[in-house]
Amino acid sequence: ARSSPPSGAVPTRAFVTARYADAAPAAWGLDVPGVITGLPRSAAPAIALTFDACGGPGGSGYDAALVDTLRTHGVPATLFLNARWIDANPATFESLAADPLFEIANHGTAHRPLSVTGRSAYGIAGTRDPGEVHDEIAGNLAKLTALLGRPPAFFRSGTAHYDDVATRIAADLGQRIAGFSTNADGGATPPAAQVRRELLDAAPGAIVIAHMNHPTAGTAPGLAAALPTLLAAGRTFTRLSDAFR
Repeated sequence: ARSSPPSGAVPTRAFVTARYADAAPAAWGLDVPGVITGLPRSAAPAIALTFDACGGPGGSGYDAALVDTLRTHGVPATLFLNARWIDANPATFESLAADPLFEIANHGTAHRPLSVTGRSAYGIAGTRDPGEVHDEIAGNLAKLTALLGRPPAFFRSGTAHYDDVATRIAADLGQRIAGFSTNADGGATPPAAQVRRELLDAAPGAIVIAHMNHPTAGTAPGLAAALPTLLAAGRTFTRLSDAFR
């Protein structure tokens, strides 16, 4: 019988490598088994805003205007932070982590797609085997656990791409994978008007993905334009952990 992860401890690289040595993925992409793409029915009237900070070549900037907009309107959000972004923005990290409006989540160690066969997404090379999947998740998991005093509950890979073996490894490491149902800013590339439209079109129960590491992008002004309309219409917002209690 296949061994089970050790109770109460993060599985080691050796354990993961041995457990999944012969596992062959059957699915690849944004929505595979093990990826959460919407809120549970009990939280469905709300929307979960999630913002990625990719770090490294993906950008280590900080969109202060975006965060200020969330704070001004009292809108909670889940912030997926990459290890390299945290290292580049230690004071900002401390401010965000201390703010109860925000939940800090794991956006990986080197911002890689999660694959056990080396698949890539958007030109970014993925992890090549179960050991590298472990490293991508566990490196930043350890960093965040030390900084926060508790492990983050949610994980999102660089590019949000996975195979279904990698999602099982994430579960062994105690991480719930948050996908999305609404892509508000297409990797921080569209203008503010398009970001606003995507946010206004987000359905109740949606998990929205956008980015908080590109301060010159259209994300912050699009959010600032959309939030008053959404709030006036009675829309509510939630952190992921509050929705998945």
